[in-house]
Amino acid sequence: MGPGPRHARRRPHDEDRPAMNHAQADDRSAVTGRRRIAFAVRTDAAGLPGTAALLRSLALAAPGVCEDVVVLHPGLPDPAFDPLRRLHPRVVARRDGGLADLLRPAGYDTVVVLTPDTVVLGDIGPLLRLRHGVGAVPRSGADDVRGGLLDGLLVVQRADLDDVLLARLAAGEDPRTVLEKVLTPVDGRYDFPAARLGDDLPVPPHVAVLRFPGASGVPASGPAAEAWRRFASDDDAFRAAYCALPGEKHPELLAHLAPPLLTARPSLDLARTVAEVYRRQGRYDEAVEVLAPVVGDRLDAPRCQETLGVCLMALSRYAEAEARLLLAAASPDVAPRAYSQLARLAWILGRDEDARRYALEGLDADPTDAGCHAWQVRTRPERAAADGGGEPVAAGGQLAHVALFAEGRENAGDKVLPEAVRLCFGPGTGPRHWYAQPVHRLVDEAALEELNARRGVVVGGGGLFLPDTSPNGHSHWQWNVPDALLERLTAPLAVFAVGYNVFDGQLYRRTRFAESLRVLVERSAFFGLRNHGSIDRVRELLPAALRDKVRYQPCPTTVARHLVPGWTDPAERDDTVLVNCAYDRAGLRFGHDYGHFLGQMAFALRGLRERADVRYAAHMPADERFVDDLRRVHGLTLPVEQLYDRTNDGIRALFRTSRLVIGMRGHAGMIPFGCGTPILSLVSHPKLAYFLSDIGREEWGLSVHDRDLGPLLLERAAAVLDDHPGAVADVLAAQRPLWETTRASLAELKEVFAPV
Repeated sequence: MGPGPRHARRRPHDEDRPAMNHAQADDRSAVTGRRRIAFAVRTDAAGLPGTAALLRSLALAAPGVCEDVVVLHPGLPDPAFDPLRRLHPRVVARRDGGLADLLRPAGYDTVVVLTPDTVVLGDIGPLLRLRHGVGAVPRSGADDVRGGLLDGLLVVQRADLDDVLLARLAAGEDPRTVLEKVLTPVDGRYDFPAARLGDDLPVPPHVAVLRFPGASGVPASGPAAEAWRRFASDDDAFRAAYCALPGEKHPELLAHLAPPLLTARPSLDLARTVAEVYRRQGRYDEAVEVLAPVVGDRLDAPRCQETLGVCLMALSRYAEAEARLLLAAASPDVAPRAYSQLARLAWILGRDEDARRYALEGLDADPTDAGCHAWQVRTRPERAAADGGGEPVAAGGQLAHVALFAEGRENAGDKVLPEAVRLCFGPGTGPRHWYAQPVHRLVDEAALEELNARRGVVVGGGGLFLPDTSPNGHSHWQWNVPDALLERLTAPLAVFAVGYNVFDGQLYRRTRFAESLRVLVERSAFFGLRNHGSIDRVRELLPAALRDKVRYQPCPTTVARHLVPGWTDPAERDDTVLVNCAYDRAGLRFGHDYGHFLGQMAFALRGLRERADVRYAAHMPADERFVDDLRRVHGLTLPVEQLYDRTNDGIRALFRTSRLVIGMRGHAGMIPFGCGTPILSLVSHPKLAYFLSDIGREEWGLSVHDRDLGPLLLERAAAVLDDHPGAVADVLAAQRPLWETTRASLAELKEVFAPV
């Protein structure tokens, strides 16, 4: 039996959810447990100007925060909220249904309740990081004209305010009595009554939230009145003030507020800032529209030229991109980054000599530049000769493999995966039997000819249905293939164990992807995705006639024991627990909960160190941030196993001889599972939950947002260590259906790829 109690094993579906627009962000928070946060304001028509001032103050005091703002109203017409929508991109107007709607609005886990007569003056991050109870500032009636606990700021955790407590509050019972057991004191700086200041006392500098006794309670003059009037500006002045703020701003809020300013008075710096936001959101066409007219051919704007070049490359407008990046490279400050992008562009187009030349020019500008160094290594002549060494079989006897081929100190999972795919089709995994087509390289006429010369084309595996990493304008996923050339592919095509890898909340403008996907599915003789969650997401985008072609094919790393030649299960294992965390797109993974996650992990790891040798398994150098933060914040040090410097056999050897692997990356779970090692998953991405659902072991996953992550993780890890033979047996039992599915797929593909 595996760790923890066995829950009902039901694969989650989304049939009951509304279909998502192709331009929407993906939101699967129910899968990952991502905490949904909102601000809530109750107002009527008279309170709308005060609500507008509140929104302005919130943006200016917390420029990096952009959560839903739920505005509860007595039945105002929808256009009444247009002034608020101009100030904030996430205003949600709802008809006021009573106290429950204010304190527990549907769809949210944490609600920060504010009033229309409030302005935000300082950092409110600590409020968003609260995780327990109902937070409120203790105060007496002498501090507030109204004096009621429910009339000021509240931070409500939905899990701690049940229907019974709500009913008692709605019946008029004293809130202090009703909430006594869940009331969490909040520092007075977050709900400071302006009435204390009178007409002449200054607002204390530590005050973060200043509350007036109703809009009519704003004094006519004095420091408190001045604090209010700062946020009663017109829209343009507010937008200008927000865009001029120093430091990091929330991309969604900036993208909402800046465009009207650009229309009125274009600015080079503002255009670049907005274009960078659009680039991070995958809105490359809009970034080009914003930046190109302002930049022109200016040589004094190298960073703008670089941003423009990168966005043009993402649209597959390669000639224009190269011209812009060459302009950027003329600046010594920008040259290394620009040359790194030029090397990538040339490599995408199959111009390896140009790629190497660009990389070397970048190293001349900065010998320490990691990007240029990586491209110099990838395109060195001796490497190309080594990769092409040996006596390959005739092209008609080879399979072509379209995949992400990681190199150097890149993600260890992405190194293991291509080999695992090839092992499914036989023990020969090198260039003698396989023709490699890097997934990010453009499929042009020459590349199409090479693919058509092979007896089959395998696309996989990995999370290739992803809008970023290496975006292109041809497919809007990772394979850089135009539809017209894909339609002319004559070699049998198999999409094998690919995943839909979009994060919760990640914007994926999926119209072009859906068009490319249709051609891909139509052309495929076999179309297998690595989890049922991906199957559901992809079927949403396909016409009904093609949906049944999408089938389940597990990632081959999950059945490595059956694929690696000469495999034997270990007779004994080291007394080791391996831990892995991931930091790419950290904002989407953790939201406001990173500090909480780090503290909970410290609790669990301290307990585990009493039971085993706990070590950190870094899949790539960026993963080591966890070790640094753990030591810096909690004084806990872990030894590091640098998987990115190991061979594939070395990676599997470490996993197969460990007792337990606790991982956040998809392959930090799938690879050890495939080696027969028990796993626990730290779920920050839907794909981890999808995999555990497929194998019927949802209890092996814990959300990084779980309020009790530390104790739960320690409990479940201890259960594995207490009955390790039983935990291993459970892994092997869960693996058997995956191997049977894979065997059936391979039997079918043997016929598809049979030489003519």
